[in-house]
Amino acid sequence: MSKKNGFISEFKEFILRGNVMDMAVGVIIGGAFTAIVTSLNEDILTPILGIFGGTDFSELKVTLGSGENAPVLTYGNFITAVINFLIVALVIFCLIKGINRATERATALVKKNKEDAEATEPTEKDCPYCYSKINIKATRCPHCTAQL
Repeated sequence: MSKKNGFISEFKEFILRGNVMDMAVGVIIGGAFTAIVTSLNEDILTPILGIFGGTDFSELKVTLGSGENAPVLTYGNFITAVINFLIVALVIFCLIKGINRATERATALVKKNKEDAEATEPTEKDCPYCYSKINIKATRCPHCTAQL
């Protein structure tokens, strides 16, 4: 019985872990986004392209054979699916590109701030005896050998 409880508790811990929940949210939002893109393509873009091309993609098909039960190849639906994919891929590309640019800017800003902080901290000091430049951490001057 303890093995079963151990398995169940491990599974519960796995499910409630942050990255699994994030993935679930991403899948749900992706499904909703796909519905929006499909509607954009079928309800707006395809009719507009139909005006210029003279045809609606969803109506494009080829009947293979003859008779009532002849198979129909609806390649217009495939074209619509390809357009949906390209729209989704373009939006995802733009999002990733924007996220990468923001990350690069944030990283560059942190690096610049760190460099500025290092630049403002002195790394050298003057020896009070011979006035030579020495390392700020030095306890003895390498020029005059005076104890600091």
